[in-house]
Amino acid sequence: MIQVPTIAQLKQLIAHLQSVVFPDYFHAVEAPQSLPLPEEFWASVPTIAELIHSDVDAVLHNDPAVSDRGEVILCYPLTYVMIHYRAAHVLHQLGVPRIPRMLTELAHSRTGIDIHPAAQIGDHFCIDHGTGVVIGETAVIGSHVVLYQGVTLGAKNFEYDSEGRPKGIPRHPILEDNVTVYSNTSILGRVSIGHDTIIGGNVWLTCDVPANSMVLQSTPEIKLINRK
Repeated sequence: MIQVPTIAQLKQLIAHLQSVVFPDYFHAVEAPQSLPLPEEFWASVPTIAELIHSDVDAVLHNDPAVSDRGEVILCYPLTYVMIHYRAAHVLHQLGVPRIPRMLTELAHSRTGIDIHPAAQIGDHFCIDHGTGVVIGETAVIGSHVVLYQGVTLGAKNFEYDSEGRPKGIPRHPILEDNVTVYSNTSILGRVSIGHDTIIGGNVWLTCDVPANSMVLQSTPEIKLINRK
């Protein structure tokens, strides 16, 4: 049984993964020997690295403010968050207790981006700015998806068992490939957003959206003010 890790052990694990994934930008750090993890996790590190590099590519493709790859790796919260999430997701799939959630909460506390380790996220994932993004436990996100700050992929309601505890059933959105969701939008419940869809900002969405759609708030009404 894996003991409850210390924060120092988890930080060393992340520093080790950073040095493996981005050796040109981070000094080599040994894996924490005091934190024994399944061999299957270490075998998955090349796949984790490949996915994180695809996330960096997604930022380069979607943000004209980026000057080079190193800026994304060293400055953008997405890279820090995703190295925690992608490691945590593999550990969650392997049934490792506590550590996956502790890893994602470390990233949450630093960046304000809250991703449950059980959420499924495809390659080339981009979060721009990021503060306030929430991705729930049963959310499913395809490839080449872009989220902006303040986006919530949450649950609309819960079902309870006979003992009054919430059931762990699918209750968060599914975003298919090439979906973009702009700032401060909430998508709630087990709804499906079809591929190549754009969801505008400040939208409250609780229904399915077909592929190749655009969902927008009503156009703001502009009134001139008489300032006599």
